[in-house]
Amino acid sequence: MPELPEVEALARHLREHAAGREVARVDVASLSVLKTTDPLHTALHGRAVTGAGRFGKHLDLDCDGLHLVVHLARAGWLRWSDALPSAPPKPGRGPIALRVHLGGPGFDLTEAGTQKRLAAWVVRDPAEVPGVAKLGPDALEISEPGFAEVLAGRTERIKTVLTDQSRLAGVGNAYSDEVLHRARLSPFATAGRLDEPAVRRLHAALREVLEDAVRRSEHQDAARLKAEKRSGLRVHGRTGLPCPVCGDLVREVSFADRSLQYCPTCQTGGRPLADRRMSRLLK
Repeated sequence: MPELPEVEALARHLREHAAGREVARVDVASLSVLKTTDPLHTALHGRAVTGAGRFGKHLDLDCDGLHLVVHLARAGWLRWSDALPSAPPKPGRGPIALRVHLGGPGFDLTEAGTQKRLAAWVVRDPAEVPGVAKLGPDALEISEPGFAEVLAGRTERIKTVLTDQSRLAGVGNAYSDEVLHRARLSPFATAGRLDEPAVRRLHAALREVLEDAVRRSEHQDAARLKAEKRSGLRVHGRTGLPCPVCGDLVREVSFADRSLQYCPTCQTGGRPLADRRMSRLLK
């Protein structure tokens, strides 16, 4: 799933390549992708792109006061092309959900797999998008005291709080694993029970991981962002491989539709976490 650093990089790419261009046409290839009908997507036609930004993991294309807001979900992506085909994509065929023509160049919003969760809204104000309206403070901007307030009194696992967009905007499954590894904290630790040094360490790790990922994504075109993300990960997606810090094997806990990765030596005092898929408790 694209998270804060990748969406930030996509916004920068659009600011560099789309700003100043006029929206010639928007083709909708998947009827489920558009979540709004007023304004219609055709209201974007003829409008100049005046900016691009990010709200958490939502991408925002500002078209002279009308906004195309996109949530790429788990398997969505933006594919830029310097020369789009003039013929519209065929509805229901292939991964393309929506295509934006910018007078020659443009981009496709694509989604792999059968679970269609990619979503787009055409709105006058990004706050009209429900997911944007309920976002918590941005993970790149939150101060240490503000971060401590987010955690205070929470009874959930810290992994859950880090990925709850209404608490903290922009962090998903992958970067939360990386942040917790760098902070040397168990993903199962209770958020509200962390002591002050742990909160300070976690906030520092949050900034370091995200800022490093944003830096690595700078000047990368959209096609290379996924590979760049994978290259910088220490534990996420690396089950069974050695931890680059201590050499212990990276372990995994699986849930119904996702998994988390961690290093026992760095994060849990050497003790593997329970994985109910495998057993009630690993000793």
